[in-house]
Amino acid sequence: MIRVVIYLVIVGLLALGAAWLADRPGEVAITWQGLRIETSLMVMGFALAAIVVIAMLLWALIRNILRSPDVIATLLRNRRGARGYSAISQGLIAIGSGDMKAARRYADEARRIAPNEPLTLLLGAQAAQLAGDRGSAERTFRAMAGRDDTKLLGLHGLFMEARRRGDAIAARLYAEEAAQDAPALGWAGHAVLEFRSTAGDWTGALDVVERNMKSGLIDKAAYRRQRAVLLTARAMALEEGDRDSAKVFALEAVKLAPDLVPAADMAGRFLGEANDLRKAGRIIDAAWKANPHPDLADTYAHLRFGDSARDRLKRVQTLAAKTPGHVEGALAVARAALDAQEFLQARAALQPLLAEPTQRVAMLMAALERAEHDDEGRAREWMTRAIHAGRDPAWTADGVASDRWMPVSPVTGRLDAFVWRVPVAELGHQRLIEDFEARPVPVPVPAPIPADPKPPVTAPVVEPVAAPSAEARVEEPPPAAAASHQGAPEPASPEPSAEPRRRKKPAPRSVLEPVIPLVRAPDDPGPDAESEDTAPPAAPMNPGWRRVPG
Repeated sequence: MIRVVIYLVIVGLLALGAAWLADRPGEVAITWQGLRIETSLMVMGFALAAIVVIAMLLWALIRNILRSPDVIATLLRNRRGARGYSAISQGLIAIGSGDMKAARRYADEARRIAPNEPLTLLLGAQAAQLAGDRGSAERTFRAMAGRDDTKLLGLHGLFMEARRRGDAIAARLYAEEAAQDAPALGWAGHAVLEFRSTAGDWTGALDVVERNMKSGLIDKAAYRRQRAVLLTARAMALEEGDRDSAKVFALEAVKLAPDLVPAADMAGRFLGEANDLRKAGRIIDAAWKANPHPDLADTYAHLRFGDSARDRLKRVQTLAAKTPGHVEGALAVARAALDAQEFLQARAALQPLLAEPTQRVAMLMAALERAEHDDEGRAREWMTRAIHAGRDPAWTADGVASDRWMPVSPVTGRLDAFVWRVPVAELGHQRLIEDFEARPVPVPVPAPIPADPKPPVTAPVVEPVAAPSAEARVEEPPPAAAASHQGAPEPASPEPSAEPRRRKKPAPRSVLEPVIPLVRAPDDPGPDAESEDTAPPAAPMNPGWRRVPG
């Protein structure tokens, strides 16, 4: 609306000017080299306007002619850019869809059109990775790492390639360089932390945690937990040599994470040695209420040096009363009562657990039978039951169970990976082999050839595949088969006759077809679950660790 008003105002002013000039006619005379031109003022004005317009048109024409090379070059450059953009876009789409041939074709086209573009380098590297050409991918990432605009991307690619070929030293160097150039880079900060933790460089790992916290890579809760784990690991490393420093680190770890069982256990032992029983008891109480653990119960029982077995039993009963009904409390009381030869209390503590005894429960019952009644037979019976009993909780991480807590997973190098739980406990809700129904598998086989040359008769029989489980559901047999299984007398065989009879077709039987579900342990990441960004190469397996059976 404003533009319309302005346009009308301008047109009105021009009309007023034209009317004013028309009301005031005049004459204009021009004399130049003997020529005299006389005309009116209006004609002279229109002539000047025409001359100005013609001059402007000529200047625009000359200017376009002079600029035509640059214009043509710009058009060609824009065209190449559009073609390069299209090639890069199609190449990335082909990589996402897994079309290796198309990805290589578009990568070559983009390299021909725009060889120095960052996206062209990225497309070429990813196409080489898709084709399995690791050497070409590494060369491309190395070229990207040498440029300022793609350095971090090139370092990330080199880090991934080094991890794929198992070169932990090169991967750590690339991660360290990337973290130094960009402290807020997530993959680099986490990778450096795990590399230093795997190498046992607890001081360096603590520095990385501080840097990650300042860069905003982790929140305050994660910072406190990771620092507590690293301080506990440092205290464990110094426990044999410098116990004073180990005590300081353990106490600081307890302040950061009161529910961390290894830190509370170490702090309780150190304070017990210093005769600071009150503080040691508070630390163990707090950790026990959050995570009941047999190590905490054992440390709590032996806080005071020289106590009798009955005193230790009373102390353990006090600790177990803070988590009523928990399995670890009952087992700790039973163990302490067995040491104090309070067999009735030990049996009373184990009684609620006998419905579904675990291995530790069965072994404690075997020890109780041997100590109370000197009944070797009952003890052996319980030891046999322990072999087939359910598993007890253990320190588990990434499919590996350890006898003691470790700060780093030996499989993936993850910090604070070990959790106190029953290995593969999460499989309880899934269907196992025994849960599948039986299905008949008829397999035709030829019947025996009779004496006369009559054509044979085929009878469907069942080929056994696997022995049925006791827990599996089996289809009911036919009435004839049921009668046979119940001990019914079989009919007498007929007298041989001149014409042999044809054999009666037996009823098909049902057998179990073994079906193995694709289920793996939840704490076993499998071959493809390792993080592509942060997990360092697997560390060598310690003899104290063992694989969790699936």
